Amino acid sequence: MIVGVLKEVLDGENRVAITPQTVKDLLKSGLEVHIQAGAGESSFITDSDYENSGAKIVADASSILSNSDLTIKVATATLDEIDQLKNGSAYISFIQTTRDTEAVKKLTQKNISAFSMHLIPRTTLAQSMDALSSQANVAGYKAVITGAMHLPVYMPLLMTAAGTIPPAKVLIIGAGVAGLQAIATAKRLGAQVEAFDVRPEVKEQVESLGAKFVEVASENEEGVGEGGYAKETSDDYKEKQQALMKEHISKSDLVITTALIPGKPAPLLIPSGMVEAMKKGSVIVDLAAENGGNCQDTVAGEVKNKNGVTIDGTLNFPSTMQVHSSQLYAKNISTFISHMTKEGDIEIDMEDEIISGSIFTHQGKITHEPTQQAVKKD
Repeated sequence: MIVGVLKEVLDGENRVAITPQTVKDLLKSGLEVHIQAGAGESSFITDSDYENSGAKIVADASSILSNSDLTIKVATATLDEIDQLKNGSAYISFIQTTRDTEAVKKLTQKNISAFSMHLIPRTTLAQSMDALSSQANVAGYKAVITGAMHLPVYMPLLMTAAGTIPPAKVLIIGAGVAGLQAIATAKRLGAQVEAFDVRPEVKEQVESLGAKFVEVASENEEGVGEGGYAKETSDDYKEKQQALMKEHISKSDLVITTALIPGKPAPLLIPSGMVEAMKKGSVIVDLAAENGGNCQDTVAGEVKNKNGVTIDGTLNFPSTMQVHSSQLYAKNISTFISHMTKEGDIEIDMEDEIISGSIFTHQGKITHEPTQQAVKKD
């Protein structure tokens, strides 16, 4: 059975879905690995590195697509790539199925068994396959480093002969994987860190990293959703949240927003009025820019200045640290493939919660209900 790996064509995507180590892992599972020439260049992996690991280098994408029983990617396959996929084959990528509905339709028409790494269940058994977490970890770290570079002040407390410099005040909004890594990184740089999240159960994690937890008083578990994700909150809660956020944001030097609800537009947490209340020279790094942004003034893919406040809407932070991002993502994928592989063949067991949770098209049908609804609306 052939696993095919394509060179990424999306502008700015520097990651690759396989590394020499995961080539060896897949070969041990009885699979054959074909990799498009130059697929690893942006992640500093040469074709000879892959060949030495046992992979076969194929000159063009068309041959990979038409011959592979399973095709793996980082970014969503283009419609042209999907057209060339072998009918009835399998496909894995980081596709956001409720947004990339045209790709979903084409995959269904070609009878492709398609899996999204976005949909891997957040369970103990699936932890080693959780690409959302592995990539969010990278994003949280890089967001703080990027924010520090934008800041016109030091991050740590400094006591010098010329006077004492107070530490920068950093507010992290959203204490998921990216947020917790951002907290840890900001603390290591010596900043004074606060964090906000709608889920009260993360308070202990935030405080264990040395940050202060900013809490909205509520009698209910307003923001607690399924699978460890946040969910939409009531209007009353949002009102209290906005008042508290404005108070803390206006005092912050750096604000990093990480709030995302899977498959939905990013919740608006920082309206323009709140940006206007911030100090000149302060910075917002919006990790939700790809899904519309948590800040009203975020422009996806751009760094802009509004009234002296820098708003960074950089997309795909993990791709800026492609060596480690690829290493982590490739391991997530190879572990997932090995989980499905029995004696050198992919077995799609719909009773398996990891497989059934991450598959979204199978045997010509859309099997993931939120994806079905999104395609109907399209």
